[in-house]
Amino acid sequence: MKDTDIDFNADDLINAIEDVGDHVKGTRKITMRSSKLALLKRPAPMSPKQIIELRRMLKMSQPVFARMLNVGPSTAASWEKGRRQPSGPALKILHVAQKHPEALLETQDT
Repeated sequence: MKDTDIDFNADDLINAIEDVGDHVKGTRKITMRSSKLALLKRPAPMSPKQIIELRRMLKMSQPVFARMLNVGPSTAASWEKGRRQPSGPALKILHVAQKHPEALLETQDT
């Protein structure tokens, strides 16, 4: 194993610990300006075939599928026919549902 010099700054460590402590107590919020977070990649587009397969795997009709995604039935039908592409939050939810179908089936208490 190589011997490597580590640049240690005690003040930086103490400041970071204080920042985390303030965040936990609720006296400071973490923002994009105060932290370095990796941005998530945009989800890959889904083909009409993939959307149909997902809906069938979930054993849902188009209207029920649309309702679960909080989109109109005509929107879900347009995705399956290839007339429109899901984007933004809908595309992200489709990818989550593809990997974790139970997440889409969870009920909410309102």
